[in-house]
Amino acid sequence: MILAPLAARYASWLGLPAEETALPEASPDEVRAMPVILRMEKAEPPGRTPLLEAAASAALAVCLDERAKPGGEWHEPVRDWVSGHIRKVARRARGAHWQAVQELPGVTVEVDGAEARALLPGRVVDAPKEVSRLQISGSELPPDEPGPVPADTPVLLLNPGVAMTVGKAAAQVGHGTMLLASLLDERRLTAWAERGFCCAVRVPGRLEWAELHPGDDPGRAWAERSVIAVRDAGFTEVDPGTVTVLAQWR
Repeated sequence: MILAPLAARYASWLGLPAEETALPEASPDEVRAMPVILRMEKAEPPGRTPLLEAAASAALAVCLDERAKPGGEWHEPVRDWVSGHIRKVARRARGAHWQAVQELPGVTVEVDGAEARALLPGRVVDAPKEVSRLQISGSELPPDEPGPVPADTPVLLLNPGVAMTVGKAAAQVGHGTMLLASLLDERRLTAWAERGFCCAVRVPGRLEWAELHPGDDPGRAWAERSVIAVRDAGFTEVDPGTVTVLAQWR
């Protein structure tokens, strides 16, 4: 599977071969990232939670698209990106700018009226003008109250002690779905794909966060609670090594 390098690198307890667990930093011209475009219309802004859920599903959908399989037109760029740092850069778009990015290779996901489009990853310096002209920072969305997590739905829990912009959170939950998928067997992965990689994003209480946190035993956390942690590299907003998301298979 194309996500196998993630399991080898971020789930060391599996004992999978990984050439490097601490990846060397790429030169500026070789930095690769997946653009994640968040639709944020001024007149009708989306809900924060459904927008994050759409972004999380879209990021994984690009990686596991038929075109990303060996021999497919997306395989090489996805493979090259997954083999290094899985950076994502979230940008916001509306109106004609949102329509323009629909012409670029990627996958759009809609959740409760909120839309996000994950694009084919590539070198940041090669980003098309339809992407580079979009703003990264700016509009924020207020917290919402999404309600209980639907049964049998993977959940991405945002760290309740760390403030993140909607763009940062979108990138982190996208990391979460990818790491989660890298640990699933073919049966569970196929079942998830049939549901469009739907997931739930929530902000837990501090007690729930502490109970689910892998701590110093990530292998046990996965075996007993089906939880894997997303640790940020610290390029933006948070300190290196911060656990931003706990991804749980349910």
